[in-house]
Amino acid sequence: MNILEVKGLVVKLGEKIILNGVDMALQKNENYIMFGPNGSGKTTLINVIMGMQPYEVSGKIVFMGEDITEKTVDERAKLGISMEFQYPPEITGIRLSDLLKLCSGKGLKDDFNEEERDLIKAFKLSDFMDRNINVGFSGGERKRSELLQMIFLKPKLLLLDEPDSGVDVESLKLIASEVQRYIENSGSSALIVTHKGDILEYFKSEHACVLLDSKIYCFTDPKHIYEVIKRSGYDQCVSCEEKITEGWHNG
Repeated sequence: MNILEVKGLVVKLGEKIILNGVDMALQKNENYIMFGPNGSGKTTLINVIMGMQPYEVSGKIVFMGEDITEKTVDERAKLGISMEFQYPPEITGIRLSDLLKLCSGKGLKDDFNEEERDLIKAFKLSDFMDRNINVGFSGGERKRSELLQMIFLKPKLLLLDEPDSGVDVESLKLIASEVQRYIENSGSSALIVTHKGDILEYFKSEHACVLLDSKIYCFTDPKHIYEVIKRSGYDQCVSCEEKITEGWHNG
């Protein structure tokens, strides 16, 4: 079963066409790693799936059988899509604990339950609850904070923009293991954009996708594909024998 389908997606910013006719399908309870050269539109793609502005979009985006092309960010979030930013912003005046309570549907005076406290502890953020969001946080602390917020929302589809960028090895291991655990326990799916492929050392992904010239190519061995990309480049990668399909992945 496909959790997400993108059909004929065209994305413009002003007069510039960033994506031109992208087709893609993601299956439920499976993880996808997405590679692509700089400027290929990887971040734009997940921004558009989330409903971020200010793009001009045509084509169709279907989530769990429902056409969400015209839905707002809030509406998509309520349906179960959540996105982690490459550079999580600082937010002054709001404590991390308050935001986490809002994410989980609690009131600000409510207490975290045992499961939530264990999750906060697992992300090593127990001492950050009274701090303003991301203010003075290191790169790894920011990424851990944002991933924790995502998991509190209990999304069905996680969109992660370079979670292995600007973080130390220990933070990357923690992020990867906790995302993996959440996906396995919840039956959710993840689409992870990366350049370096470091996360593949700690995160199980069934598929590698390559976005090149507005076409998406899917493969069954992410680590091997990453090695091909490093050794021979993207053009060689998309012509190799391990390719599943150009465009759609229907399992």
